[in-house]
Amino acid sequence: MKKIDKKSKKKLAFYLVLRITIFAILVEQIRLQNFHNVFLCVLSLGIFFMPAIVERKFDIELPDVLEAVIVLFVFATLILGEIEEYYVKFKYWDTILHTLNGFLMAAIGFSLVNILNKSERIHLTMSPGFVAFTAFCFSMTVGVMWEFLEFFMDMVTQSDMQKDTWFPIISSVSLHPEGANSAVALQVKSLTVEGVAEIDGVMTPYLKTFESYLDLGIYDTMIDMIVNFVGASVFCILGYLYKIGKGKGKIFRNLVPRFKKKNKINTP
Repeated sequence: MKKIDKKSKKKLAFYLVLRITIFAILVEQIRLQNFHNVFLCVLSLGIFFMPAIVERKFDIELPDVLEAVIVLFVFATLILGEIEEYYVKFKYWDTILHTLNGFLMAAIGFSLVNILNKSERIHLTMSPGFVAFTAFCFSMTVGVMWEFLEFFMDMVTQSDMQKDTWFPIISSVSLHPEGANSAVALQVKSLTVEGVAEIDGVMTPYLKTFESYLDLGIYDTMIDMIVNFVGASVFCILGYLYKIGKGKGKIFRNLVPRFKKKNKINTP
């Protein structure tokens, strides 16, 4: 019987703790009959198997640090953010995760191009600058696609994934009294919202007055894109420095996947 080394034991314990936590939340959500959250729990557990599948399918080795960060990111997004409502409880939770997403997606994009560069089956060589630029574009594209998904879900299910923001001032061309193409800034003193809202499955008359303007997701989307840009830029700059031999190799050995050694015995 093959012994499990200390590093593997830590990895198994890490996954075990996360899976037990998610399973406990899953059972609770089933009891509450909150099937949306049940789906998120099942999705999270399924995503946890993806690193192992990718490694076997493409014969590459994912660094443990990268794998742990990806898994924790999924846990922080779906379980803590959505089910435990950290997006509401902590003001900058969403901003932090979008910054990390930009960094992670740049790492994945960088890795994909780097693997293609080193593949013996593909005759492709890219300069360090082009590798970094491609990784940046990959990260930003994923960020944009995620914002598309949030917008689509909000339009179809009224889920408010694009969190709204309150502002004391509204500036709009539509407010110009003569219809001119000139923005009018308006200090909001009173905003009355009247309608019928579905609260806990019950249609309830809603009437409330606020002292601010409610921005419907635009500010949130733009902040998400900006911090995604920051995260992607940081990784790509570090990646470029690494490729030209001026960066710290240890960081990238922990973040960038590589081909498995031919003589390495792959254990399940």
